[in-house]
Amino acid sequence: MDGHKAAKRRKLTDKSLPNVILQNPDLAEDSQMYQSLLDMERKLDWTITRKRTEIQDTLSRNPTTTRTLRIFVSHTVSGQSWQAGTEGDNLANAETGESIPAWQVKVEGRLLELPQRGKDKGPQRKFSTFIKRMMVEFDRDTNVYPENNIVEWPRATGHHNPPLDGFTIRRTGDVPTNIRVVLYLDHYPEQYQLSPDLCSILGIKEESHLGAVQALWNYIRIQGLQDKTDRRLVRADAKLRAIFGAETVPFQKLPEYVKRHLAPPEPILLHYSFDPSVPVVEPDRPTAWDVELKMEDGALKSRMGVMLHANKETSSNLAKMDEEIALLAQSLHNSHLKRTFLQSFANDPAKFIQTWLESQSRDLESVLGAGASEGLTLRQEELRRSEFFRLPWVEEAVAVQEGLRLASKGM
Repeated sequence: MDGHKAAKRRKLTDKSLPNVILQNPDLAEDSQMYQSLLDMERKLDWTITRKRTEIQDTLSRNPTTTRTLRIFVSHTVSGQSWQAGTEGDNLANAETGESIPAWQVKVEGRLLELPQRGKDKGPQRKFSTFIKRMMVEFDRDTNVYPENNIVEWPRATGHHNPPLDGFTIRRTGDVPTNIRVVLYLDHYPEQYQLSPDLCSILGIKEESHLGAVQALWNYIRIQGLQDKTDRRLVRADAKLRAIFGAETVPFQKLPEYVKRHLAPPEPILLHYSFDPSVPVVEPDRPTAWDVELKMEDGALKSRMGVMLHANKETSSNLAKMDEEIALLAQSLHNSHLKRTFLQSFANDPAKFIQTWLESQSRDLESVLGAGASEGLTLRQEELRRSEFFRLPWVEEAVAVQEGLRLASKGM
């Protein structure tokens, strides 16, 4: 039972000092320093709370960033005529495929690391996780190579398509070949191509749906197109009429109008050419392209999460320290009252005892509602004043008397 009461005990949270201590000349300097620390703590707590709220709001909107994806395209050859001296017999074996002129193309990619985020470096994502779909087209003579001139890789969900670092395509042949790689990037958030009308207004070619709506709202706000009377309406200017098709548009319908002017973005086109019949003196370096990719800022999100979910042990220690400070402030107040009590007694013991006895007697009579004789412990002038009976002690005395009366009836 005692443990339950201790758990339910109300903790002291008031760490401020009473005015009697703050106004005491002997304690003025120390009290002022303590109050300055309390004011600084309040400002710090307010700042931390505001920042935590901002972080929570940012995390709810999933912070994004723009990174650079470097794509590599390279090729190797085998069984070519110029390789006969290094690979032995140049006779082709149709059954085993040995010495048949062939080549293979590799399409790889990786995300470039940011130099200022070396500490946040995490596991590398596979190249296939950055693209939705890929097509590789081979420009060859269809009379000689009528089939397998187009290779397509659509990303599937689940375990059907495990993450890959790159793709390797092998074909037979010894003639010059042109290759076109078509990549559909997987942006986050989803990116769209803006219509020419909307692009001319906002000055951007590709953007997410939310980003396009925000850009349009900034244009409306800067141009002062919001109705002065009804703020829910937007009055179209000459440029917006081509998009809205009306003079006024409700504010809540802006996302709907923007969506009508969004289309899937253009794919990334990479062109690569090689001639397998030409000897390579030195291994060619892979051809590389850099493309921008919108993606979730995982490093920033991770750092924010660490700041948001503070160490429980640290929070517990801070709570204990706050409780100790509150107990010390209360103890200081009690000590000051005791000191004042004893100081008054030391200055004039007789007067102090007389005043103390009168105070105790008055309090006792106020609680019990009776004294040894009428007016013995109460001043006569107080009895004559009607205001005396309107003081807070009257309600308490009535409550005590009524309680005694009800208790006696119960007996």
